[in-house]
Amino acid sequence: MHLQHRIGIVLGLPLAAIALPAAARDEPLWEAGIGIAGGHFPHYRGSDQSRGFVFPIPYGVYHGEFFKADREGVRSVFVKTDSVDLNLSVGASLPVDSEDNRAREGMPSLRPSVEAGPSLQLTMWRSQSQRVKLDARFPLRFAMSVEAHPQFVGTQFFPHLNLDIRGPEGMEGWKLGLLTGPVFTDRRYNRYFYEVPMEFATASRPAYQPGAGYAGMQYLAALSKRFDKAWVGGFVRYDTLNGAAFEASPLVTSKRYFAAGLGVSWIFAESAQRVTVDDRP
Repeated sequence: MHLQHRIGIVLGLPLAAIALPAAARDEPLWEAGIGIAGGHFPHYRGSDQSRGFVFPIPYGVYHGEFFKADREGVRSVFVKTDSVDLNLSVGASLPVDSEDNRAREGMPSLRPSVEAGPSLQLTMWRSQSQRVKLDARFPLRFAMSVEAHPQFVGTQFFPHLNLDIRGPEGMEGWKLGLLTGPVFTDRRYNRYFYEVPMEFATASRPAYQPGAGYAGMQYLAALSKRFDKAWVGGFVRYDTLNGAAFEASPLVTSKRYFAAGLGVSWIFAESAQRVTVDDRP
């Protein structure tokens, strides 16, 4: 299960809105908080088994010139104009214990991983009120396992359309984000999750080596609101793996699934220094 499905409800979901004209606002340079998140996710994309998670989550906002952590995620900004944004995006995945997964029984467990890479964001359309924005985003991430001897897991490319809406009708102060797009992964990435080496093959789990290519479609809706000293957010997500390059893997036991998560954070500290922040989505 990838953390970008997941607990990005705190530091990474694209959210925004419609009501009054947007304007620059005065904000603390940084804010810090702590909260709790929970969700229900498949063990990994393609698994018919799922489980719930409840864990503490940090809340952090930083409005620096080069490094930013806000409603659009944790990133370093290399280029930013009204229509083009080039930054560094990050993500993560959680571990899967093969003893708890029927399809992977007897195979090595999946280690947690961290992902990072460039993301190009192009603004396709913005409403006259400045409250609604449609982006085309092109994040390319390289994944490394988190263990004593880290290994390169592979590469994932997720071009998608992202619609941000700030203050939908009757929901002043809320931010809604909708995104959809295909996923593409390289051979190494697919082998990490879906390969069945000969030594782990069984009568019901034949040996299998996947190639690179199309890895399914993702659809996500997220909603959040910032209160005076608190933040709440949640998401629902649908994935389909029909036609994926690894669709024939015996480790793919479900070609579609829903996932959902919810998080609440309490903000307990902020900087005395104030900065001007563009309030547009």
